[in-house]
Amino acid sequence: MAFTLPDLPYAHDALAALGMSKETLEYHHDLHHKAYVDNGNRLIAGTEWENQPLEDIVTGTYQAGAVAQNGIFNNASQHWNHNLFWEIMGPGPKKIPSELEKALKDSFGSVAKFKEEFSAAGASQFGSGWCWLVLDADGGLRVTKTENGVNPLCFGQTALLGCDVWEHSYYIDFRNKRPAYLSNFLEKLVNWEAVAAKMG
Repeated sequence: MAFTLPDLPYAHDALAALGMSKETLEYHHDLHHKAYVDNGNRLIAGTEWENQPLEDIVTGTYQAGAVAQNGIFNNASQHWNHNLFWEIMGPGPKKIPSELEKALKDSFGSVAKFKEEFSAAGASQFGSGWCWLVLDADGGLRVTKTENGVNPLCFGQTALLGCDVWEHSYYIDFRNKRPAYLSNFLEKLVNWEAVAAKMG
């Protein structure tokens, strides 16, 4: 099945007052994400992956330990990553649902400690990549980081929250201040109800 660029679940200017400008969303969603969709469709055409579910393409083309993944993986994984990224942000209430708050406290000691670990993972990811809150097979929550487009699907984990730390995601609004972008993401942009819903 062909990749399709999803509409944003909010207007391009809906997050501007929260630290993510209309210009950023126009470039990031309308241009960067669309390029992953277009390139992915071009690369899978006529291959064994052409009619496969996106998750199967990501896991099936991932090469553990590879410095540079193949083009199909890169575009498919970045498409998947961005789909989640848009879903878990929003202009609504920022209160963490009780079940997610409890899980964060059980796994990290406190919500503040989780945010500290998440921000540290994103800030310390060298070059392009992502930082994640994942649900492991044992039911525990962990903070991880990945290079380029690699994501938790590659390791059998469930992604609850992902933050894009490629420079195009924050440079218009925060220039080179990645830690400030991460702090703003956690405090103002995350839709915690959407994150909690991914716990199943």
